[in-house]
Amino acid sequence: MNIIICGAGRVGFSISKQLSAQGHSITVIDQSSEFIEKINNTQDVKGVVGRATFPSVLEKAGAEDADMIIAVTQNDETNMVICQVAYSIFKISKKIARIRGQEFLGKKWGKLFGESNLPIDVIISPELEVAKSLQRKLDAPGALDSVPFVNGKIKVLEINIGKNCPLVNTELGKLTEQFPDLRANVLGVIRGEKFVILKKKDKMLINDKAFVVINASQIKATLSAFGHEEKMAKKILIVGGGNIGFYLAKNLETDSEGVRVKIIEKNKDRAEFIANELNNTIVINGDGLDEDVLKEANIEEAETILSLTNDDENNIMVCVLAEKNNPNKRTIALVNKQNYSLLQTSLKIDDLVDPRLTTVSTILKHVHKGTIETVYTLLDGEYEFIEAEVLETSELISKSIKDSNLPKEIRIGAVVRNKDVIIPKSDFKFEKKDLVVFLSKREHLEKVESLFRISSLV
Repeated sequence: MNIIICGAGRVGFSISKQLSAQGHSITVIDQSSEFIEKINNTQDVKGVVGRATFPSVLEKAGAEDADMIIAVTQNDETNMVICQVAYSIFKISKKIARIRGQEFLGKKWGKLFGESNLPIDVIISPELEVAKSLQRKLDAPGALDSVPFVNGKIKVLEINIGKNCPLVNTELGKLTEQFPDLRANVLGVIRGEKFVILKKKDKMLINDKAFVVINASQIKATLSAFGHEEKMAKKILIVGGGNIGFYLAKNLETDSEGVRVKIIEKNKDRAEFIANELNNTIVINGDGLDEDVLKEANIEEAETILSLTNDDENNIMVCVLAEKNNPNKRTIALVNKQNYSLLQTSLKIDDLVDPRLTTVSTILKHVHKGTIETVYTLLDGEYEFIEAEVLETSELISKSIKDSNLPKEIRIGAVVRNKDVIIPKSDFKFEKKDLVVFLSKREHLEKVESLFRISSLV
């Protein structure tokens, strides 16, 4: 596909890198000549310096032949205008815009977006997506992440393999002997900085991060089998009442019964605003780095502490203070700089969340062709977990997994057929309308799209 990306910041840079690696023809537009020079020097893409709202700049970027435009500049209004110009003048069929402003996202103004008004096909709200991601982590205590597929029937769990994991050094093929009722499929692990696809005779090692595809009804049983007996947190402290903290608290009020949430917000006006908008959340106006404020928030009683301010260093320090005051709690820090992961273990922070990865993963699922739905990326897009439907034209129909000639780096995790969740073995045969959750290496995405192909973009 010919894709134009408007905005060469962290998100735009990552998207162009991943889509270019998948074989798409990418052009990136940004007003910063420095950003464009960086992209031109590091990626096989075309860079254009200019304002993407200008028709002449879009024309120079090849808009007349573009299949898709992705607007991820720092300004909501700019992203909306880009999509309008792309549609009105160049008739670009697929338009994706990153929009942060809460005012634009309310259901009351839903009619604003559409072909007859602002022609945006997909709206990505990074703060909403990160809040959802954090809520998934809270809903699966013991897992580093819990990603839903097929309307929540299947989950992909990321699980840390610790010293207490009874499955360490056990061949995967023998796991069913230990847990015959467990419907789970271990597809691979992150070991060091590499992803390793595991086979039946392979073993999980201490400090691996395992990716396990399961029937969603077996989250607790699966985590227990991996040595994680953590309970669902009922007392949650959020430091930072920005959009992410606010959305998370709002979601928890709606979806999580019996959970008590407190927010510490430094800005007085913002603290008053979120206090008026939230119903059951206690909002404290103060500095999350002030130990007196943390004591006022009863940090020693909190079971999970999330530091979600706009400052990476502050988020790290809040988690360090939390460890000092309450060593038995779970800490999660929002960080935008990748090098902080090197400090995670030494500082005893349970989880670091990079909002860029969440945004990029959300955008990527709208790029693939065919009946491909949910996408969850690993290692900056090197691997992807994908949900797709088997169509009647697919060459997979009536073939077993072992006879389907799938590349070895495409691994089938689970299948939903009608209402049944199936953890398939090698003799499993595909049928029309099967919903398949699988792992694929980036190099094989063209093969994936051909197996689940339809004629138009979705």
